[in-house]
Amino acid sequence: MLKTEDLRFDFVEENPETGEKKREEILKDINIEIEKGSFTAILGHNGSGKSTLAKHFNAILTPTSGKVYVNGADTADTTRLFDIRSSVGMVFQNPDNQIVAAVVEDDVAFAPENLGVEPAEIRGRVDESLAAVGMTEYAKAEPSRLSGGQKQRVAVAGVLAMRPKCIVLDEPTAMLDPRGRAEVMSIVKRLNRESGITVVLITHYMDEAAEADRTIVIDDGRIVLDGAPREVFSNTDELEELGLDVPQVTRLADMLKKDGFDIRGDILTVDEAAEEIAKLLDGRI
Repeated sequence: MLKTEDLRFDFVEENPETGEKKREEILKDINIEIEKGSFTAILGHNGSGKSTLAKHFNAILTPTSGKVYVNGADTADTTRLFDIRSSVGMVFQNPDNQIVAAVVEDDVAFAPENLGVEPAEIRGRVDESLAAVGMTEYAKAEPSRLSGGQKQRVAVAGVLAMRPKCIVLDEPTAMLDPRGRAEVMSIVKRLNRESGITVVLITHYMDEAAEADRTIVIDDGRIVLDGAPREVFSNTDELEELGLDVPQVTRLADMLKKDGFDIRGDILTVDEAAEEIAKLLDGRI
């Protein structure tokens, strides 16, 4: 679905007074292949380059050098921008920056209208998308009166109405409370597993990344870890050196293991931790 080849991106800032240009390397030789129907989480501390990478996946940004392909289309090919942006929908951190209409259903209809979809088809897409995110009863509501989690669900519905093959979510839960986070993540997982939509989730929440099929860690514009969540989060010390945390149950297991207890080091869920600790207690009775 998505592929990068030696992707490099430099941010260039020009001094308006002197005309002098300052160049900063943001992404450095990124090589990634993301399969159709997969759920990939990309982690990194602030300034690591993860959001910059996300914006390359639907040609908001294009490489300084190297290539990015979406469904085989080169994002640098301006004749393919319509296909690329129809295939990859973006959901950003702040839903207020993405919602453009005064009524929920009008906002969800905005993208397909701009894609030239027939009005009758738009009506069906709006109803289907709102149902998919559990917001049908709010179709006539004003977005400004919704909670943060509800607004983000509307933003997801607006992307779904485009019928994309892939959704890239750039820290969509960063501004939400725990309940709102849970709502959005539940929808994202369901869209991936039931509808087969490719999901790329940019996040700094370890528990969200643990629910993905694959976790990629970026630091200083480079990929430093890439694998299944169990594999990635078992590198507790390395993640701490990068300024990242691990799921609490993984940290607990790691502490017990370092204290000499015979326990798995790749625990990701509370149930797994409880099972392993029960085994330890049984062995000591």
